[in-house]
Amino acid sequence: MERFKSVFDAIADSPEEAADLKFRSSLMLSLRGFFEAHEMGQKQIGELLGEPQSRVSELMTGKITKFSSDKLIRFMKLAGYELKPKFVAQTAKRAAHMECEVEEVCEA
Repeated sequence: MERFKSVFDAIADSPEEAADLKFRSSLMLSLRGFFEAHEMGQKQIGELLGEPQSRVSELMTGKITKFSSDKLIRFMKLAGYELKPKFVAQTAKRAAHMECEVEEVCEA
């Protein structure tokens, strides 16, 4: 019996596709959490994102194949947040690695 680390590893055709599915899933869950925390209904969400109610429903119910990473990143921006990935160089105490911060966008 084959074992997988996640459902995305099981359904994807490659590790790269699984990574993309995991990333999109994380973005969708974050957006859903944001909308729920702000007690936004689907109509309000649709107005914010410029999307029809049917698309908002797909977003809120986790229809991951319906949304590209680009689209979800744009939704994050419309919700007031930006992803800020960066490379951190190796030091004597730490290996080189990648980090990603989420920054709240302040409209001036």
